[in-house]
Amino acid sequence: MKRIQGIVSGKVQGVGFRNFTQQTAAEENMKGWVRNLPDGTVEFEAEGDEKAVETFVKRLKKGQFPAKVEAIVTNNIQVLNEEKDFRVRP
Repeated sequence: MKRIQGIVSGKVQGVGFRNFTQQTAAEENMKGWVRNLPDGTVEFEAEGDEKAVETFVKRLKKGQFPAKVEAIVTNNIQVLNEEKDFRVRP
């Protein structure tokens, strides 16, 4: 298992990017959360098997129209194994 924390920058707020992230996580069988930050970026924590985490990040980098991802910065963090699903946080 692997858990990462990430910050996504670009045109990622007001374009359905959090829902896209949640859907992508569900398709990759990930657990965690995603939320908008006041500076216009999107933050997420995602947990799953290592291959799923890699695929998840690749898919987020690609984005979905009309979002335009400029960069994703990720950090490995401690696996929590506490969450049941992947949710959008306020």
